[in-house]
Amino acid sequence: MSETRDKIINLKLYMEQNILGQEDLVRKLIITLLSNGHILVEGAPGLAKTKAIKIMAECIDAEYNRIQFTPDLLPSDITGSDVYIASTSQFEFRAGPVFASLVLADEINRAPAKVQAALLESMAERQISVGGKQYKLPTLFMVMATQNPIEHEGTYNLPEAQLDRFLMYTRIGQPDAATEHRILQLVRNEEKIQNGEHEEAPCKLRISNIMAARQEAADIHMSPAVEEYMVQLIMATRHPEKYDESLKNMIAYGASPRATIALDKCAKINAWLSGRDFVAPEDIHSVVYDVLRHRIILNFEAQAAGMTSDEVITRLLKVVPLP
Repeated sequence: MSETRDKIINLKLYMEQNILGQEDLVRKLIITLLSNGHILVEGAPGLAKTKAIKIMAECIDAEYNRIQFTPDLLPSDITGSDVYIASTSQFEFRAGPVFASLVLADEINRAPAKVQAALLESMAERQISVGGKQYKLPTLFMVMATQNPIEHEGTYNLPEAQLDRFLMYTRIGQPDAATEHRILQLVRNEEKIQNGEHEEAPCKLRISNIMAARQEAADIHMSPAVEEYMVQLIMATRHPEKYDESLKNMIAYGASPRATIALDKCAKINAWLSGRDFVAPEDIHSVVYDVLRHRIILNFEAQAAGMTSDEVITRLLKVVPLP
């Protein structure tokens, strides 16, 4: 076990101790961080979505910003704008909150399409353009966007092409009764900490540690058989009739090559986090729902029948033979 992996595992354990009942979210956040991607998290209010990214930011030696998306938000409120300075009679660029290593885009679906596009462009290009000039974003740049699945009034759904910019789309649910008791105890302990007691966080990760972890994960071995299995899963979304006749009546558009690249990265990092130096089929299974659920577009018949992309992915895993 490498020293770099030890530091990442310590981060994971610390986050799990402070975000109870959301171990899967913590793992997917770390996978996204090490994949140099972005994550969309969907869950009801009060499930520690905001707390998760804040605690991660506390453990990393990098800047963190939160953007609260509202219907009256403007693109310049995210990217920044040129401001006229009277003393110099010149325009000066004032950077917006997107210029941070970790950015929380809270309730991204509450802002109109133009504002969403401003953020998603920066996610894809890793830069923004203002006044004919380009401004690079930090080397370490990750966006965690959230959306509420309950309220739909006054929201603007993200188009499929923009959803594809997210490496992962994670859904989280309510904790069970045992976890609820632990959450109560954790909150009580946090109140004591505010009254003078203090629990020390682990040593902060440097950006160089994260870059080293990315390199180690990229070097994880994937056998030709497992790689072929991964590719066949993607092919089954594009040509479902070759694998299962019932899938033909479910999928309108399959996953793009971006999905294959994302699945490859995430599976390798999952194997690395598990302490293995090779990718197994279970590593693909561990991340396939988060990677594909927003990249498979169901046809009208499937939508009318009330089917979900998760059900289609479950069917894919059954009909595509294991290596």
